[in-house]
Amino acid sequence: MITTPSILLIEDDVDDQEIFTSALAFIDSGIVCSIAANGYEAIMHLNEAVALPDLIFLDLNMPMMNGVQFLREVKAGHKAKDVPVIVFSTASDIKIIQEAKLLGADQFITKPEKFSELVGVLHGLLFPATK
Repeated sequence: MITTPSILLIEDDVDDQEIFTSALAFIDSGIVCSIAANGYEAIMHLNEAVALPDLIFLDLNMPMMNGVQFLREVKAGHKAKDVPVIVFSTASDIKIIQEAKLLGADQFITKPEKFSELVGVLHGLLFPATK
């Protein structure tokens, strides 16, 4: 990507939100990242958005509306249905991963344990090397 991407992070854990946004700032301080604490907040955010994000990072385990419910609603015809969704979760249940992919998730990434790994993963997703 030549332009700086805008991101919506859907994550209920405040520590994970902070680590994710710190990693983005480390990569490029111009990256805009909005945060929603659950799928319901994310739907409200997207409904009110003037411009849609370039990417959505989605946790699966959240209160009110979890990641699978969010995917089901957004991919069923929401104005954000074409925005790529990257599931970003500690979930390792193969059935949940398969369901997320069937519902339209573009990728599934297990949350890295180290900050440097997170930076590497995010950098690779946001700024893939051109060949």
